[in-house]
Amino acid sequence: MKLEIITPESNVFSGEAKAVSLPGLDGIFQVLNNHAPVISALKKGSLVVELEQPLTEDQKNDFIALESPEKISISINGGVAELNQNKLIVLAE
Repeated sequence: MKLEIITPESNVFSGEAKAVSLPGLDGIFQVLNNHAPVISALKKGSLVVELEQPLTEDQKNDFIALESPEKISISINGGVAELNQNKLIVLAE
């Protein structure tokens, strides 16, 4: 699925993901390829992203913590996530 993580300051990440774990208001939940459409408010926590391919040098920035070549973590203070037609957009604080 296509993943975009955006903050008011910058575009934190844009790329392809196999799975994304998100800190929803009612707990952590995960979305996968071909997941049903969803909109959810997010609380403070970490987004954990399993990438289709290893993170490239162009995608690296100060917000991204590399857990393995194909797994990253990004700390957020809240936000909103929308998944529709295999495209996940996270508007994060």
